[in-house]
Amino acid sequence: MFDQFCQNLCSEKPFITVEINPPHGASIDGIISKIKKSGLQEKVSGFSVTDNPLAKLKMSGVLSAIKVQQTFGKAVIATMSMRDKNKLSLQSTLLGANDFDLRCILALTGDPAKYSDQPEVKGVLERDSTLLLSIIYHLNKGVDYSNKPLRPAPKPIYPFAVSNAYAKDMRRLQKRIIKKLNYGARAIITQPVYDLENAKELLELFEEAKTISIRETAKEAQLILGQFPIVRAKTANFIDDKVPGISVPKAIIDEMNLASMDGEEREQEVGYALSKEIFDEVMGVHGKVHLMTHNRFDLCSELIG
Repeated sequence: MFDQFCQNLCSEKPFITVEINPPHGASIDGIISKIKKSGLQEKVSGFSVTDNPLAKLKMSGVLSAIKVQQTFGKAVIATMSMRDKNKLSLQSTLLGANDFDLRCILALTGDPAKYSDQPEVKGVLERDSTLLLSIIYHLNKGVDYSNKPLRPAPKPIYPFAVSNAYAKDMRRLQKRIIKKLNYGARAIITQPVYDLENAKELLELFEEAKTISIRETAKEAQLILGQFPIVRAKTANFIDDKVPGISVPKAIIDEMNLASMDGEEREQEVGYALSKEIFDEVMGVHGKVHLMTHNRFDLCSELIG
């Protein structure tokens, strides 16, 4: 499953993954039913599952990922946040997940604990996401983080990392990508991209970063361009103003603001048309996309077609 998933990622074939946010509850069955109803599982290469985004309580991302993977028989990228786990917990979770054949891991530093909806939550945060990438590098050599042999050794783990899509100084963004490639990341998933020129610049910087990286695995590393469809003017304005690392073109914001004046139906109609245009353009330039829609699987299915 994972070998085919990674071969698809490195090939010229279209590669699409969709993000799943686990529920604030004790079962992911309802979300799985929504995916089945949309037929999305037939259109994508795989899924990813988040890990308490914005430090808000959700069902375990790793356990949710195992169930989604077993249900659909498609590789799932499980997000692991550094915010909530120390070295011991990270290694233990990775080894347990490996036995369930969950082997694609997205390393995140994680949103600060101060954003949590739980009282007096404190982050663990021994280091940023490069610590998790380093741990995976050790496990793939058959040893734990203290270089003690693991018996049996885990099956190969495929580490993913993230990157902003935009920065005032794009060379600084490239340096962070190089750092993650040096720690063994096999693929980098970007924040949402809303401009074709932005996508082309990211691809150019990434290809150059691969030649600079000291790690052999960087040669086959891939860039996956994030997509977050905007169907509300309020969302477009919020993302552009408040979310670091993302830039929404003024033309899109203006068009969405105008559409909102004619009612919600018109607003969503225009938002979908713009989102579909961006999705098709990005797929035309670089057919490796990660869709984030807050569990709007029907919208994902429509965009893919």
